[in-house]
Amino acid sequence: MTPPTILVTGLDPDDLAETRAANDRLEALLDRQTPLHVQNDPPAARSFQRSGGGGFPAAPPLPEGSWRTAGGRIPLRVFLPGEGRAPAGVFLHYHGGGGVIGSADGQDPRLRDLAVNCGVAVVSVEYRLAPEHPYPAAMDDAEQAALWLLEHAAAEFGTERLMIGGESAGARLSVTTLLRLRDRHGLVPGEAFRAAQLSFGTYDLAHGTPSSRRAGDRNRLINAPILKWFRDQTLTGRKMEERFDPDISPLYADLRRMPLARFTVGTADPVLDDTLFMAARWWAAGNAAELVVAAEGWHGFTLQPTALARRELAGQEDFIRRHLA
Repeated sequence: MTPPTILVTGLDPDDLAETRAANDRLEALLDRQTPLHVQNDPPAARSFQRSGGGGFPAAPPLPEGSWRTAGGRIPLRVFLPGEGRAPAGVFLHYHGGGGVIGSADGQDPRLRDLAVNCGVAVVSVEYRLAPEHPYPAAMDDAEQAALWLLEHAAAEFGTERLMIGGESAGARLSVTTLLRLRDRHGLVPGEAFRAAQLSFGTYDLAHGTPSSRRAGDRNRLINAPILKWFRDQTLTGRKMEERFDPDISPLYADLRRMPLARFTVGTADPVLDDTLFMAARWWAAGNAAELVVAAEGWHGFTLQPTALARRELAGQEDFIRRHLA
């Protein structure tokens, strides 16, 4: 097997100084706020996030975006590469937020940039959130959106060249969707989707990987109590043995016949091990893998205005262009 490509970024002293300063500012901000698990109010947390709270910069919806539906039920946020430009492919996106917060139109500037800079259509899925809609609602919506795109991409966007990806919980949904396409529908994920961009994913919702269990209370956008709160909201009534189901925790899945994946994570991310373990298992199962490790990056480090973040976002765009353009 071809060994995985591993890239470590952000080690330049100037980069490290900037990253540490950004982390310090964010930590000071988060320390002044009531943590999600203490607040324990998902609707309020969603509103706070959309207003620019909780460490997430406010990202109002952009007029360039439009809404469509998959199967007449699942809302899709769509960005096209611009007037007169036919999409070279389609990037199917799942947002982050632990399955409890976040929205398909909560990162419009980034999705627009992906569409314009890569010359592709970007389709972000507005999947249902917990606790109002616990497991398997989000997974079901993610699966149905992918099936809709596989059937309608040519008619809707003029291309059948597809990629998949997301951040945090969205990275996990990307993997569970690929597994469902293989195991429930007999598709070869690497043929249905050319590649996957998986950013700081959470892949073990059972007892958590070592880094997440050892994360403690320090709020690096997430921490051990917040991760537990996300799991408890999403998996209401699910016993521990059920949480090892690969449909919930894809780290435990048979990962054969998956597409090329580009994994991204920061070394200071509480779910660092989720990505390191998943990237290793992905490659060991016979799949091509690229791993980018960002020095001292927190969870969601691409949200910060740093050289580390800009370099990673540019790397993602290059990856998408290479496999769709």
